[in-house]
Amino acid sequence: MFAYVLNNIVQFLIQPGVEFTIDGVTYPGNWIQLSSTSEQQSLGIYEVVYGQRPNDTYYWVTQEAPVFANNQVQINFTSTPKDLTSVKSNAFNQINATAYSLLFPSDWMVVKAFETSTPINADWNTYRANLRATADNARTMVTQAPDVETVAGIMANINWGKSPAQLLAEAAQGANNGN
Repeated sequence: MFAYVLNNIVQFLIQPGVEFTIDGVTYPGNWIQLSSTSEQQSLGIYEVVYGQRPNDTYYWVTQEAPVFANNQVQINFTSTPKDLTSVKSNAFNQINATAYSLLFPSDWMVVKAFETSTPINADWNTYRANLRATADNARTMVTQAPDVETVAGIMANINWGKSPAQLLAEAAQGANNGN
């Protein structure tokens, strides 16, 4: 994205591939792609640089007005934390859904073991127990979180581990790459 700047004030934003008009001259949508930085800046066109956007899951995010400084147009964001109770509830739902989606593909092993009185492979039992423990631990940490930022950090750092099938596939891939 680019912006037209006049007297150090951003006049309007220019979408890629869209024609625009400056001083009565209409430029085709591909003009920015075909022009050099110096040609762009001679017309008052500068690249837009966006600041880091907070995660909408945890914050109400508002885009600030573009500001021209140091030969670029900067757009930043303002964020306000969402309601902590709602954020925690959504985090619980996400933890439960992830745990379910990871456990589901191996549920047939549990059913087979129950129906045939045969044991489940120990690696799979350990993996499934670790998934449940990871979910329990994450829910406990979310419950104890004092603020939205802490919940966001917890959710970003959950390590669900890898299934025995994933570990086996990675080992095979590593062996193939070593040949």
